[in-house]
Amino acid sequence: MNIPEMFASNVFNWQVMQDKLPKDIFRSLRKTIEEGRPLDNSLANIVANAMKDWAVEKGATHYTHWFQPMTGVTAEKHDSFITPTKDGKVIMDFSGKELVRGEPDASSFPSGGMRATFEARGYTAWDPTSFAFVKDGTLFIPTAFCSYSGEVLDKKTPLLKSMNALNKQALRILRLFGNTTAKAVLPTVGAEQEYFLIDRSMYYARKDLRFAGRTLFGARPPKGQELEDHYFGAIKIRVSEFMRDLDEELWKLGILAKTKHNEAAPAQHELAPIFTTTNVASDQNQMMMHIMKRVAHKHNLYCLLHEKPFAGINGSGKHNNWSMTTDTGVNLLDPGSTPAENGQFMLFFMAVIKAVDEYQDLLRLSVASAGNDHRLGGYEAPPAIVSVFIGEELEEIVEALEADKKPAGRGKKIMKLGVDTLPELPKDTTDRNRTSPFAFTGNKFEFRMLGSTFSIAGPNIMINTIVADTLREFADILENAPDFNAALHRLVVDTIKKHKRIIFNGNNYCKEWTAEAEKRGLLNLKNTAEALPYFTAPKNIELFRRMGVFTEREAASRQEIMQENYCKVVNIECLTMLDMAKKDIYPAVAAYITDLCACVREKRAVFGTISVRSECELIEKLSAANESMYDKANEIEKLLAEAKTCSDVAVCSVFFAEKVIPAMNELRAFADEMELVTAKKYWPFPTYGDILFSV
Repeated sequence: MNIPEMFASNVFNWQVMQDKLPKDIFRSLRKTIEEGRPLDNSLANIVANAMKDWAVEKGATHYTHWFQPMTGVTAEKHDSFITPTKDGKVIMDFSGKELVRGEPDASSFPSGGMRATFEARGYTAWDPTSFAFVKDGTLFIPTAFCSYSGEVLDKKTPLLKSMNALNKQALRILRLFGNTTAKAVLPTVGAEQEYFLIDRSMYYARKDLRFAGRTLFGARPPKGQELEDHYFGAIKIRVSEFMRDLDEELWKLGILAKTKHNEAAPAQHELAPIFTTTNVASDQNQMMMHIMKRVAHKHNLYCLLHEKPFAGINGSGKHNNWSMTTDTGVNLLDPGSTPAENGQFMLFFMAVIKAVDEYQDLLRLSVASAGNDHRLGGYEAPPAIVSVFIGEELEEIVEALEADKKPAGRGKKIMKLGVDTLPELPKDTTDRNRTSPFAFTGNKFEFRMLGSTFSIAGPNIMINTIVADTLREFADILENAPDFNAALHRLVVDTIKKHKRIIFNGNNYCKEWTAEAEKRGLLNLKNTAEALPYFTAPKNIELFRRMGVFTEREAASRQEIMQENYCKVVNIECLTMLDMAKKDIYPAVAAYITDLCACVREKRAVFGTISVRSECELIEKLSAANESMYDKANEIEKLLAEAKTCSDVAVCSVFFAEKVIPAMNELRAFADEMELVTAKKYWPFPTYGDILFSV
């Protein structure tokens, strides 16, 4: 296997463009993309023809404008390259107009009230910053998606807007430090992806996995992850073969799959890519999840991406490693080794601290979902309280700056930014804190709250936007300062004093931290229903407007879509639970009880006074639990009927969170109790032990 030759072999990247396009056209296209200018029609036609010829050489017969509507997944409509000729034959044709703009039906995608169902026309627009690629005989063209009247209906467009906002404000800061070389600042992301692999037959044997993506019932198996023997353990042959094929498929698409290993829970694994530009990382992560499921199918496996597919063991997240990098390759969150670079680093670093503190709500709601509610705070993922881990080294420096003192064992003078006494900040001098929601890990921030099914676009829109706004504030102050170094020092110290409450280096799981966070005034938005209303808080609407990321209407639509999705997901889970409880579990347990009763009668008939205590106790226990489960199912049916009467989606989401989900948990408890004492041949679907240890 020649990996360098294989890598990006199915991607229409700069190298391919340079080979396929005339030199002047290539230079013009690259300049157009790098400067963010509209593509000239004559240029578009030449690029489209070259792209089509290349794709056909790769076996493509169709093209699709691949976009990311607000469903959280991707969408695609495939059109063939064929064009009829006068002699009744066809040619393979692809115009610049077809490359630059598509016209999918927009009526069936979520719009959050921005569009009526009958308003069907929508447009897709090529995003040339994310390369086209060939997959399964189709040329995929990454695009943005909007309505006929211009409403933004996707996740890519606001992500690109947030990147533009960050670029503009970060360049202002760099110019203050005398950097005139950098022409752009790009947020970069490496999104670690966790997932479960189970035997495909197990997946199809359970309605809850098929309809809800997670197990709604299931008692804990005799062995879970308590021996800690799966994490980083030897990879089983079947899984290793899956991972090998997955790497190859991802490499062909130019996805920088780097690290693979077993995760903490049985049947759980992780794939980590190398950093790339945020919008490209977002596109690639969506494709990665799709390829995972497709490759799993080839190996008679099923890839589960739900945040909490199994109760009692770790769920799956997606760790979003975020940084800022110039077009010259400088990581702005790298502490560096010179005083000037350190001063610059401290300013960018404190901008992130301030942004996270002021907009905890936006970060929290960006990872809110029905699935992730089961994972956050479960002693496997960060809690719902947002805080920042910075490590001992930086904490020492932050405290010294605030107190106007030198850090212990460092320097000889009071530390001032931008002068020679600022100490060197070596990388990786502190431990990592895996309980922290937002942790600085040497030269990047790791946002660990994302669920495994999430599009990373939403959380990164928030990070880019809030950091851009803070950098704007900093630039406004420093650009007008008569003494830059003095103003820089004062700004950093003032920021520390105002926002140090968000810094916490301890154990985020402990109860003491919950109490301490409340004293500090930090938000504790325990579930999705509590978090989502903050999307349209006045301060957040003003932020989005100021940064040009969302209009008020667009923000309100996304809030409504997320609330609707939450209600719909919980409703589907409820209906699935009712179906399984009444049609599968209740009759299965009843059959077991019937056979136990027959056993009692037969033993007494044959032996007279022989003891049947164990059978009778089991009959009594199962009968009580089965009736309780049945009654609870009826109660949930009434709750679902009541939910339909809710005045609006916000009220409905609270109703589901406060009334329906607790009832679902009670229903599950009765079923799981019966699973532990029901003979295996009667239980109607595979157990946790069957599923987790079958591969």
